[in-house]
Amino acid sequence: MSKLVTIYGGSGFVGRYIARRLANEGWRVRVAVRRPNEAMFVKPYGVVGQVEPILCNIRDDASVAAVMHGADAVVNCVGVLNELGKNEFDAVQAEGAERIARIAAEQGVARMVHISAIGADAESNSEYSRTKAQGEAGVLAHMPNAVILRPSVIFGTEDQFFNRFAGMTRMGPFLPLVGAETKFQPVYVDDVAKAAVQGVLGQAEAGIYELGGPEVKSFRALMQQMLGVIHRRRVIIGVPFFAARIMAGVLDIAKFVSFQLFPNHILTRDQLKNLRRDNVVSEGAKGFDDLGIEPATLESVLPDYLWKFRPAGQYDDIQNSAGNLRI
Repeated sequence: MSKLVTIYGGSGFVGRYIARRLANEGWRVRVAVRRPNEAMFVKPYGVVGQVEPILCNIRDDASVAAVMHGADAVVNCVGVLNELGKNEFDAVQAEGAERIARIAAEQGVARMVHISAIGADAESNSEYSRTKAQGEAGVLAHMPNAVILRPSVIFGTEDQFFNRFAGMTRMGPFLPLVGAETKFQPVYVDDVAKAAVQGVLGQAEAGIYELGGPEVKSFRALMQQMLGVIHRRRVIIGVPFFAARIMAGVLDIAKFVSFQLFPNHILTRDQLKNLRRDNVVSEGAKGFDDLGIEPATLESVLPDYLWKFRPAGQYDDIQNSAGNLRI
């Protein structure tokens, strides 16, 4: 009989890639999500009945336990970049992760993979980074043999990084950046999925792995590379941190006084704290080399999904070539 894995947040950006790979490995996959009706796209990842979305709220013990029943392995991909409603950093990234690990230990689940983030730090002044570290500690307290993955900023077809800023280039000649000189080490989403699958299959030693791609670049340099891919010229403006702090404060206050009717999806004060720090693999940390994975480059992936932001979309290269023809 094929083995069963429960993936919490399995329809999200990273989770869907893990679900697809595990289905290809012959595993039965439970995709535990808050809205199963919006996750039906995962079903074709396997044969009929192999991949199933199922309702789960990771803030509730009974809900977490129900979708884990009978599982041989669990993967936790749940995280939030911005608090909204009851999905606060503590509830999701600290308490939620610990809850999954505790129940996995109680049910005798053999293996657990937990997706965290580079920058997880129990002493951080950022609530995001601090709760990521608390979640890791909670996982290891109950599942000491867990594999914890800390990716840098993740890119891929559905990402909210390059897609977001490429979309902003349609709005005018300027591209404002906060933390323009902060360094990142972007990692391809399917490479993170490969690492997670190794953890589920028992092919990776227990411990923490920091996952970064082959290139370390400043925020500004990444945006310049993106502009080259989408064939657009924009003036990149580095927004000073003092100005960004004022803007983030106003946006956070507007969210609070409106009782979250106007959520802040632009820039929060907590995100600003993280933008002050480089987001790269630590020296001496375990990573892709230890897993035998060669990470993909930005150059090999970005054109595959950013073409839609070019002035003429998929026909941009043809249009440019035609313009160079001489009659």
